[in-house]
This record gives sequence, C-alpha cells and structure tokens, in this order.
Amino acid sequence: MERAAFLIEKTGERIECLLNPETFTITRQSGVRPHRTLSGVLTGAAQSDNPVLAVGGGTTELILELLFDTSKQPNAGPDDSVQALTAPLWSLAENSDVDLSDSGPPLVRFVWGKSWNILAVVVSVAERFEQFTSAGVPQRSWMKMRLLRCSVSEAAVESRSAANADEALALIPDEVPVEDLQIHEVQGELAGAEDPGLVERIDQLAHRYYGDASLWPVLASFNDLDDPARLPVGSSLAVPPLTSAR
Repeated sequence: MERAAFLIEKTGERIECLLNPETFTITRQSGVRPHRTLSGVLTGAAQSDNPVLAVGGGTTELILELLFDTSKQPNAGPDDSVQALTAPLWSLAENSDVDLSDSGPPLVRFVWGKSWNILAVVVSVAERFEQFTSAGVPQRSWMKMRLLRCSVSEAAVESRSAANADEALALIPDEVPVEDLQIHEVQGELAGAEDPGLVERIDQLAHRYYGDASLWPVLASFNDLDDPARLPVGSSLAVPPLTSAR
C-alpha cells in the first residue's frame, strides 16, 4: 500500500510516514460570525437562532495520528531511538529555515495515493513515547499532527523550484526517439482540490516519473504547457527520459 507522505512545497522534498495514519480527521469551520451591532450581538425575540454574518474564508483543520516503531523499520538496531524517525516531521512545525526571506514553518502538501493532496501548514505536533530501553531510549511513538489547509494559488506551480528550472531543462536530451517517450493521460478530478480544473499536479507527475517533484519544468517545457498549474482531464503529456540521474 502506498505510504502517506508530506511534500515540502518549496523544495519538493518528500517525508514519508513509517505507517499510514491510524486516524485522519478533517474539520471545517465556515467563514461566518455572529452579527454584532454597537450594542452587542444582533438578535430578536422571534428568532430561533441569532443571525450570522458571512465574512468569507474559514478554516479547514486536519488531524493525523501516526505510529512509529523501530521494530517495523528495516535494519533498525535494538537501541535505536524512534526519535530518529519522527524528527523530520517535527521539523515541519519549526521556524528555523536559514533562508530569512521566508517566515513561519514551511508549506507542505499531505499526499496519500490519489485520494488526498492537501496544501497545509503544520501548526502543532504532539508525541507520546513508549517502549523504553534500560537507557531510556524510546522505541515506539504515537504522533499527533494538526495542520491547517492553505489556499492554493494559481501561481504556486509556476513559482515552485524556479531556481532549479534551468538545471532541470538541461536534463532533456537534444533528440528523444518516440519509442523512448512515456505518455501520461491526465485522469479524473483530484479529490480535495479546491479548483475543479486542477486535476493532477505537474509536480506530482514529476515525482512519479523522475522521483523528484522539482523537475516539473522538464514536463512543462517538453509539452509546451502555457499554464502548468492546470492540466485538463483527458490531455496527454509526453514524459521524456533524462540525460542523467539527479
């Protein structure tokens, strides 16, 4: 079964869960609030519910519960700490990026098969440790992560890994025989997408075929895509081989 993973939006780095989530909860709060006046909340004796005011927006919260266990990790030693497995997920809630042009924790994309692809920010992480060795090293961890979904900008794909675009395009051979091309047909609407026109993301396809989401400019350039952020259902993309591994 395909593992759930987090893709860091800026770099395309993939952080996989050791096991798929035990539970996955989504909560939606719509963008409404009580209708207030200078004298307080607007209400009336004949009203069964206080009137509300639509202010737009809202919040969508995701809560994941994950299990990490060193006994389920290949080549793990009897004294290995489970914290080595969970540290990458902890880092998603840190504000420690050395690039000071960015503020706050990184934008990440929660991806699980073809059913879930949600852009979010990790707002909290909690971890409960179990199965300690005599030296106090934890070998099992239950991790609870809380994320808030973020809006998907139409320019998100365009701005992704712009610094790597020239390097990626240099990997396309000068001539590609037809028999060396793979053809990918864009399938169905992506569950969870905020825009029905956004079906499969071009960065996802780059990760699927090349193992690196930041190589999306290869697909965009080779297929002369005017808008890489929108891939119409039924369209076909030619996937060229690369001249070298990255």
